[in-house]
Amino acid sequence: MTDLIAKTAIDKRLAEIITPVIEDMGFELVRIRLMGGNTPTLQIMAERPEGGIEVDECANISTAVSATLDVEDPIADAYTLEVSSPGIDRPLTRLKDFDTYEGYEAKLETQNLIDGRKRFRGVLAGIEGNEVLINMEEGTIGLEFDWLGEAKLVMTDELVREMLRQRKAAAVDETQFDEIEAEDAPREEE
Repeated sequence: MTDLIAKTAIDKRLAEIITPVIEDMGFELVRIRLMGGNTPTLQIMAERPEGGIEVDECANISTAVSATLDVEDPIADAYTLEVSSPGIDRPLTRLKDFDTYEGYEAKLETQNLIDGRKRFRGVLAGIEGNEVLINMEEGTIGLEFDWLGEAKLVMTDELVREMLRQRKAAAVDETQFDEIEAEDAPREEE
């Protein structure tokens, strides 16, 4: 479990409990965060292995995760459970994410200073071994995946266009379904 998916000890413990539940349903955990406040919020981001997730799938994950957490009871206080997609300007939490989104602009932040800086912004250039490659003004640099503390895509017109294109390509082909008449629809006389 990387620190990008689960940062704190409680996040890591929660991830250990819910990851099998999410994976058994055919999804992957992208990120988990227990955030404070008057009523803490447990935020879970998940998606299908090939990317994407629908609202009803988030609801199904929420139901399954709630049931598991009720049994395990790792959170002492009342909390709100929030299951969502990673979104367009998604966090990059797994090594494969940096390969999948090669060619898109991203912001990376390392846990410690690297050559006097922690923040890097540029175009993702894939991965090489355990290194994330990023094209910046000064050239292509490689950062060890384990060095990263935060990483996310930058919302650009190009990224939005690509996400819309993917969404349209994945749209349901309604020609695959039989036509169904409403029960109160007038029927043609034979």
